[in-house]
Amino acid sequence: MITKIGIVAGEIWHYLDKHRDVKLSELFSNLEHSKEIILMSVGWLAREGHIILEEEDYDFKVSLRRYPESRVHL
Repeated sequence: MITKIGIVAGEIWHYLDKHRDVKLSELFSNLEHSKEIILMSVGWLAREGHIILEEEDYDFKVSLRRYPESRVHL
């Protein structure tokens, strides 16, 4: 189960990187996974500080946390 959550978290990260800010309901509609797995994966990404969640009109806006170029370490 942990592996599946991690894989779906990666799919969500890539989706957000491509589409920017999306509603949680959009993730449910466009990713071919159960709502439960998507919610667990979003929770993982939020706990790790990779995404920002904002309540918006009975839904949540989900976006990647963007860091200034100077904070990125390669």
